[in-house]
Amino acid sequence: MHQWPQLLQSSSCPVCPVCEEKRKPKDNFLSLLGAPARRALENNGITTLVLLSKYSEKEVLSFHGMGKSSITKLKILLGDNGLSFKL
Repeated sequence: MHQWPQLLQSSSCPVCPVCEEKRKPKDNFLSLLGAPARRALENNGITTLVLLSKYSEKEVLSFHGMGKSSITKLKILLGDNGLSFKL
């Protein structure tokens, strides 16, 4: 793993851009999200759209790193697959 110099980091996150790009999924819905939103879902054990559909929009939005623009993308992805956030 690369050591990202503290002076170049924009946050306290220990993940450098090089390592983050290497661990980015290439073939599932998580690949369509920015790194903070992707990590927010992964950190909560959400790795599939079916698992995501078990959460409400409010619950997912409360995850650290999740923003409104990612919620919009997730709504579309869920809808395209016949799913939705829990009510």
